[in-house]
Amino acid sequence: MASVFEKKWNIFVLVATSIFMSTLDSSIVNVALPFMMQDLKTDVQTIQWVVLIYLMTVSSLLLTFGRLSDIKGRKPVYVLGFTIFAVGSWLCGMAKIPELLIAARALQGVGASMLMACSPALIVDAFPVQERGKALGMIGAVVAAGLTTGPVVGGILLEYFSWQFIFYINIPIGLAAAIGGYFVLSGVQTAKGSKEPMDKTGSVLVILVLSSLIVLLTQLSKWGMISILSLSCAALCILGTIGFVINEARSNYPLFDLKLLKIKLFIFPVMGSSILFAALFVIIFMMPFYLTYPCGFTASKTGFIMIVPFLFLLFVSPLSGMLYDKLGSRRLCMTGMTLLMFSLISMMSIQPSMGVLSILWRIALAGIGTALYVSPNNTAIMSCVSLPRRGIASGAVATARNLGMVIGVALAGLIFTSSFSALTNGASLENYIKEMDPFFMLSFKRTMAMSAILSFVGIIVTYARGKENSNVGDETKS
Repeated sequence: MASVFEKKWNIFVLVATSIFMSTLDSSIVNVALPFMMQDLKTDVQTIQWVVLIYLMTVSSLLLTFGRLSDIKGRKPVYVLGFTIFAVGSWLCGMAKIPELLIAARALQGVGASMLMACSPALIVDAFPVQERGKALGMIGAVVAAGLTTGPVVGGILLEYFSWQFIFYINIPIGLAAAIGGYFVLSGVQTAKGSKEPMDKTGSVLVILVLSSLIVLLTQLSKWGMISILSLSCAALCILGTIGFVINEARSNYPLFDLKLLKIKLFIFPVMGSSILFAALFVIIFMMPFYLTYPCGFTASKTGFIMIVPFLFLLFVSPLSGMLYDKLGSRRLCMTGMTLLMFSLISMMSIQPSMGVLSILWRIALAGIGTALYVSPNNTAIMSCVSLPRRGIASGAVATARNLGMVIGVALAGLIFTSSFSALTNGASLENYIKEMDPFFMLSFKRTMAMSAILSFVGIIVTYARGKENSNVGDETKS
């Protein structure tokens, strides 16, 4: 009994390390972008690909590596993921031109996608039904800790060292975790895999679909709705999706088991997760602009304010995980999505003259709502899928989250930019003056209204999942 107890918590520490490292890295990189741009003598359009290529790579490969972990086992995928992430981090730090940095970030994204695809599956494999909510809730706290720590650590490294060190700190952590993972996962039954053949066609098609979709969403405001580039990406995405569905239906060993779409406690929570993160990232994306321009806050003050939702995520996530073990996911997730909607509605009445407290309670609502939603939602998804398909489900959860983030940022950028440009006769934020405050606030309000509507759709989707079995964590065979 003692060895089983020790093994599951060793696996928890391993998973927590990978999640903390990847979330810390993503939040640090965002802080460092202006410094990279200056040092590498490039422009905003180029440096944004440091973030975009990472997001594209991770999102496109999550399903592939989730399925690969079912086939080859969690251990080789996880250990290799740490190693690739560490090597990618070293190459990022060594890059002297933006093109090499972008390429190294793609490699880093490959490693991160291997880690993210396995993480929920490893936790569900290691912990018994009655403890999964608590364990995944604690993982939610680790995510929040990484996101909260990132800007602080990034600020210190950028002030006393250089942007290269934000990547170098990953190297010892990644290599130590790779060695630790080799020993911790040895002898774990679920880490061995099913040895089924890999659906290579499905992997290529899902990369094509998700890459074209992400490029379309992120570039739509610049290209326009009916440009050749936008229409080409849309056509690639649609044709790729049709091809993917046909391929998965015919394959004996599909990358994504279409039977999972028949499980209400899988499909509706996955959809809800994507909607939640889309609505949340409208706030995460827009608030720094609001705090910088109409409010006139310094970068450090803006940074500390933006930590608030992640602090609530840090403390509320373990609680929501434990509550899932008693209440199930539906009520908690409905409450969480509703709080997020109220946060967005309250943003529509905010004014720069109101002071900091008026900002803090509004974004705190978003953090509490997200914390109440994520852990129970993930536990519900993973607990309704049979063991041989948990890697697929794990990859689907992470893909939904990443796509939600992209959709949120893309929608916010599209609506705000279109509105602000129309109101100011084509002016941009780069030429912002105080007289533009009313136009900024009207565009900001329209963006939040769109996201509030999106979160209302999320409430409907969350309700549609139905009730779990009386024994909350009972698994159904898919």
